[in-house]
Amino acid sequence: MDLAGYVALTRQSGLLKELQTVANNIANVSTTGFRREGVVFAEMVEALPAEGGSVAMTAARARYTDDLQGALVQTGGTLDMAIEGEGFFTDLTPQGERLTRAGAFSRNADGEVVDASGHQLLDESGGAIAIPFEARAVSIAADGTLSVDGAPAARVGIVAVEDQTRLFREGGVLFRAEGGTIPLEDGRVVQGFLEQSNVNPVAEMARMIMVQRAYEYGQKLMDQEDARIRLVVRTLGPTA
Repeated sequence: MDLAGYVALTRQSGLLKELQTVANNIANVSTTGFRREGVVFAEMVEALPAEGGSVAMTAARARYTDDLQGALVQTGGTLDMAIEGEGFFTDLTPQGERLTRAGAFSRNADGEVVDASGHQLLDESGGAIAIPFEARAVSIAADGTLSVDGAPAARVGIVAVEDQTRLFREGGVLFRAEGGTIPLEDGRVVQGFLEQSNVNPVAEMARMIMVQRAYEYGQKLMDQEDARIRLVVRTLGPTA
């Protein structure tokens, strides 16, 4: 493969990663608490063994998460919660503490508040939140204070990320904050609501069509380059 082929191949590799990201966004358009992903492209300039020579290639260097808040939809669920504004809930997973915006919680067999995967929801001190099964009324205030039968029992931990550049997605709605977190004192919790995905399906479908067309154009260019090289070999081969 000659230089033009390598340049086209780097572009195709990046477009493929973007296509996969867009497809994942569309697949999660109805996932509670999901946040759209995007791809960041970077240009790499490589020197050539000739005076003043260089070639520019592209690469999909990183992904970013769109922090635009999704719409809040009322469900009426006692343990359904949504965060209005910035901040994350903290769940305890087998891999450690993880952050999420998905607030569809329930109780497990031990009365602990858990997410759909069974991960414990943590309070502001990092402990599990438990609600007795005999409780008649459970209410959650805007500051995250959870009351059982009118008596405060715990406060849901709402945290902010210290370094957004070190926030990494794990799974669909879980994030790992390698830069650490800090308590968000002014975080606002809304009981009986869930935050929907912030994916705009129309925009994502339009983006998918654009990426597919760009990928097809790149493939056509590589096919033409391959045909050109074959023609050169056939033409010059007999005289070599």
